[in-house]
Amino acid sequence: MSFQIRTASRKKAKLRIGISGPSGSGKTYSALLLARGLTDSWEKIVLIDTENGSGDLYSNMGEYSVLTLDAPFTPERYIEAIRSCEDSGADVVIIDSTSHEWEGKGGCLEANEAIAQSRFKGNTWSAWSQTTPRHQKFIEAITTSKCHIITTARSKTETINVDGKIKKAGTKDIQREGFEYEFTIMFNIDRDKHNATASKDRTELFIDRDPFVISEKTGKELIKWNESGADPVNKDAEYQATFDRLAIAIRNAPTMDELKALFVESLKSDITDEQRDMLVQCKDHRKAEFEADKWFDTPTDPT
Repeated sequence: MSFQIRTASRKKAKLRIGISGPSGSGKTYSALLLARGLTDSWEKIVLIDTENGSGDLYSNMGEYSVLTLDAPFTPERYIEAIRSCEDSGADVVIIDSTSHEWEGKGGCLEANEAIAQSRFKGNTWSAWSQTTPRHQKFIEAITTSKCHIITTARSKTETINVDGKIKKAGTKDIQREGFEYEFTIMFNIDRDKHNATASKDRTELFIDRDPFVISEKTGKELIKWNESGADPVNKDAEYQATFDRLAIAIRNAPTMDELKALFVESLKSDITDEQRDMLVQCKDHRKAEFEADKWFDTPTDPT
């Protein structure tokens, strides 16, 4: 197997943005403002609502669409909802919220307990061997989506004492640990002033910024950063170009040795399995031509 070393280049890609905060911190409202900054039309935004109709509360902001997702909140139903949003032609999909996929009715924690009781004699640790792949497919549906994705997650609320005043603060997100690893940026919002800070930021736009209130401008900053990247590589076009070059070369190979060398190159090239099978047919055809020419060139015994 050969490896290619190239100069690093950031490509344009769909953004994965997470927003977390305690109840009442303004996650849904902030997500809608972010989404509007990412796209040029409210009609290209679809909000997946798991929060008992909260997605309709901000309809005065613009004509965005809502997909209501009720229990059971299985990973598979979330994936189906994401696919439905993609098929609708959405530019931005808001998943409000992902916490139900983990802790809601029919979510991963409940499903894992059921699997443990029915298949692993109550051993929840062993049951994760079946639950984790289902959760991972949900993550992959987010990371591979052709839309920009904004997720919200509730954080557990704790009461703390700040300068003699009792306040409610969000702590750990209600999602599996490490959920944020695949995201472009993660915002945490406080409950009192709705200020956001970036706990993770691959864009480096917000990581050192003072707490601020998320607005459409935030989304516009992110899309501007994203559009500054290089155009993504069209792998299908690359594969086709490589296939076309090899197919022509194999069909016109001047010698058997050249044919063998081209065939070995085809085995190492980045092309699809179907294209590789077609090159095998080209090679076999050209080889047959060589063998036929050799037979015709062989002198026959006149006796």
